[in-house]
Amino acid sequence: MDYSVKRQFILNGSMSKVILTLSAPIMFNNFIQTLYNLADTYWVGKLGSNEVAAMGLVFPFIYLIISIGMGMNVAGTALISQYVGTNDTGNAKLVAGQIFTFSLILSTILGIVGFFTTDHLVGIVKGDAAVLDLSSQYLSIMFLDMPVVFLFFVYNSIKQGQGDTYTPMVLNVCGVLLNIVLDPIFIFTFDLGIRGAAIATIISRGIFAAYAIITLFSKKQPINLTRKNLKLKKDLLFQILKVAMPASIGQSAAAFGFIILNAFVLSYGTATLAAFTIGNRINSLVLMPAMGIGSSIATIIGQNLGAGKNDRAKLAFKTSVYLSTLFMVAGCTILLIASRNVVGIFVKDDPEVLKLGIRYLRLICVGLPLMGIFQTLIGTFQGSGHTGYSMTMEMGRLWGLRIPMIVLFRYFTDWGSDSVWYSMLLSNLFICILGYLIYLKGTWQQKVIHEKAVI
Repeated sequence: MDYSVKRQFILNGSMSKVILTLSAPIMFNNFIQTLYNLADTYWVGKLGSNEVAAMGLVFPFIYLIISIGMGMNVAGTALISQYVGTNDTGNAKLVAGQIFTFSLILSTILGIVGFFTTDHLVGIVKGDAAVLDLSSQYLSIMFLDMPVVFLFFVYNSIKQGQGDTYTPMVLNVCGVLLNIVLDPIFIFTFDLGIRGAAIATIISRGIFAAYAIITLFSKKQPINLTRKNLKLKKDLLFQILKVAMPASIGQSAAAFGFIILNAFVLSYGTATLAAFTIGNRINSLVLMPAMGIGSSIATIIGQNLGAGKNDRAKLAFKTSVYLSTLFMVAGCTILLIASRNVVGIFVKDDPEVLKLGIRYLRLICVGLPLMGIFQTLIGTFQGSGHTGYSMTMEMGRLWGLRIPMIVLFRYFTDWGSDSVWYSMLLSNLFICILGYLIYLKGTWQQKVIHEKAVI
């Protein structure tokens, strides 16, 4: 499906078909990415529970940095999709060039700073010395991957803004499959342990990210990069940052919140953190349809708002809520039935981690339908370019609700680690109610692009 046909499909096609067509590649990509995460956990788990806990401990730090790049990704998708909706490819190319240059500069700086400050960052979390040492080994190498991650975000935002979710999926799947192959080689054959997992990730991502960036400069692409587009323009960059910053702040605040959350989980013991890490990896398998729909709706909302089809944008939201909830209910049912067998795949000879993992998975999957609604709301606000609303939801869920609940339950109940899981369920419920009230206001329907050209 070429550029013009895809644009007409998004603006006029059957809404359920549009959502499923755009979200299917994202779902499959998420599925493959989750398989990689599970494979990574499987191979690292053979090293021991400390290594698994170390990976879980540093993930929020990685996510904290990546969230900045995700903000640029959100801004790029929102602005490009709205310009595509108005059939203005000139300004779409300019936006693409700006986010490419800015992301390259920023990610290089963040990667270098992060590499040299790894020990200080990990030192923020108090815990077992062996786990913290392993965390530092893994995190310092992963910081070198930041430019690759940011530039692939740029590629993804440019393609997704056009409604092309298939091509980024193909490249990412190739990278993930290569990563799965390289993991045991670097971890065991080269005897690099947890550092080997990080090195395998950098190599596999780097190869396909480089190819993706090269294709962006091809004249065969409807929205391609040129040297002229790469020169930063203050006014346009400011417009992009106005959309990107709330998204980045929301993602970063959420990432930092997860660091605090991990600290609370770790306070209940290394086994609890290992169970939490394994449970989240399994949970992410079931979440992939909701995440795919949430990502695809950003493009659909953006293009339809750009074309002035606000009623169709609202139809996209309602249809997405219905589809994602349906997927989540099905996934929740499967997890409740098969939780013991699934957790048992990743836990060997550690009955405490097995017990805690099953308990966590069974409790948290009850609230999975709420995550379908949450992801749809986030995708709607991000696609419309009103990222302040998505920031409110992401920050409010953790800092306004979850962490205060965890503290209260810790000191005023005897629930133990269950208090963290209950806090997660309740915070998801309350933030979805808040998000829906924001949606009903209708202010998210206002365009964020300039009506006049900025070329």
